[in-house]
Amino acid sequence: MNELELQAWVRAVVSSAGAVSEVKMFGGIGFMLNGNLLAGASRRGLLLRVGSDREAEALRQPGARPMVMRGRTMPGYVYVDPPALTASSVSACLALAIPYVSTLPPKRKRAAKRKKSVPATQVTPAGKRRRPAARNSPRARKTRVRGRRR
Repeated sequence: MNELELQAWVRAVVSSAGAVSEVKMFGGIGFMLNGNLLAGASRRGLLLRVGSDREAEALRQPGARPMVMRGRTMPGYVYVDPPALTASSVSACLALAIPYVSTLPPKRKRAAKRKKSVPATQVTPAGKRRRPAARNSPRARKTRVRGRRR
């Protein structure tokens, strides 16, 4: 089993779950259902969000272990190690995660980040844009001198 094969298995199962999107995260791909993390597939294995109620059931799956991040166990999340993953085991694991994540409220899309305002730009004869020069830079002095002569 390699990472691409795992991702294909997850895609096949979650395709019927609803509005699923893929996002690069955790060194692999995160599968989001209505904006909430459903599963993550990477070379390290399969990350599942099963919720606290089904965590014990998910941990009974072969190769499953609690998700530990920076020494802290994350409740409701389970990792399944790669040697235990097959197409049928991925399907069984996702059967525990999909019902929980589908009960979560959908996340609103964030507004696009606004760019910081930049000073007005100048257009050069070649059509390229450039920032105005600082007041005492050689380019600014040259421009001021030219302006007086005309």
